[in-house]
Amino acid sequence: MAKKLRIDWFMFAITAALALFGAVMVYSASAMISLRETGGETQFAYFFKQFGFTITGLAVMYAASKIHYKWYQHKYVVYGFLIITVILLLAVFAFPPINGARRWIRFPGMSFQPSEFAKIALPIFLAYFLTKNEKWVGDIRETVLPCAGVLALLCGLIFLEPDLGTVIVLCAVFVSVYFAGGAKILHLAVVSTILLVFGTLALVLAPWRFERMMAFMDPFAKADSSGYQVVQSLYAIGSGGILGEGFARGQQKLFYLPYPYSDFIFAVVGEEFGLVGTLAVVLAFGLLLWRGTRAALLAPDRFGMLLGIGIITGIVMQALFNISVVISILPAKGIPLPFISYGGSSVIVTLFAIGILLNISQHAGFISFENGIHATRTPQKQRKKKTSKKKTTKRKTPRKRKTTRRKTRLK
Repeated sequence: MAKKLRIDWFMFAITAALALFGAVMVYSASAMISLRETGGETQFAYFFKQFGFTITGLAVMYAASKIHYKWYQHKYVVYGFLIITVILLLAVFAFPPINGARRWIRFPGMSFQPSEFAKIALPIFLAYFLTKNEKWVGDIRETVLPCAGVLALLCGLIFLEPDLGTVIVLCAVFVSVYFAGGAKILHLAVVSTILLVFGTLALVLAPWRFERMMAFMDPFAKADSSGYQVVQSLYAIGSGGILGEGFARGQQKLFYLPYPYSDFIFAVVGEEFGLVGTLAVVLAFGLLLWRGTRAALLAPDRFGMLLGIGIITGIVMQALFNISVVISILPAKGIPLPFISYGGSSVIVTLFAIGILLNISQHAGFISFENGIHATRTPQKQRKKKTSKKKTTKRKTPRKRKTTRRKTRLK
């Protein structure tokens, strides 16, 4: 069995830097809120929690990078993970709502958001099912309907919470994985049209979503009501300028911008670090997209390729969605910025997903067979040695011929 490639430390470093930067930004965005909620006792309440989530998530990511990604291809793992996710999504309705939504399972001293598990359960199932039924990818009955049914089940439960942002992310994962799996363009067009129709109806029929849509068209016209959060976010980003106000010197987080440590933390980054800081965050996600896509495309088999594409699509799509909402390119919708926004479920689950990608990257450039893993090409160092040996042998052979000719002439 051939040796594995090294872990993609570049991807590891980008992810760790984003997560640690997020913990620091959570402190900056929540310090005054922490003082108010604790009666002036501490300004580190949110920071300590987020730092603990980050350290735990990094440990989980490293542990997940040591688990062979083909372990997730076992049937019992795939359906077990999917069933547990569905049960947890059903369990949220047994808990009281928070801000009008039932998205969390709460216990004394802890809480978590089951919809985060769906961002891993869906790509694992799609990668498994599309690999198992590779010959029937274009068949509606054998492949399209089962995959669409699982998507409808997960999205339906999350939509009832309600959480339209996560539903959009899951739909993007479905389209990307199914397209990479070799789906027919007609089938993808039909599925995308159906999803677009349901999304439009969800915006129009829900009064609060329709109000947000109207505020998105002209947020300053409704700056005191539905457009308040977006307006405050734009004030924060605009006041940051090129270089920003400086770390922990932002003003909009001081009880102007609602939940500055969560969904709108990118606005705090823009105010304190300016255009340079926001572009650095966007560049980091761009580099993560590059390394994740590279790991997926160089995966040794179809399952690894589809799984990698699903994971990196979900993470980057969520980041683009959050940033677009903060700068008012899209209507306001509560969805965290991966690695940076406050929240244990989001940070730990996303880092776990990156751990799976890191394991896939260890096998990049190899072809998987039943008896082991074999390299598709020789490493660069070995190639140099082989070429040098060939050159030396070519030089030696003509010299030997000359010596033999001289001996025969002497005779």
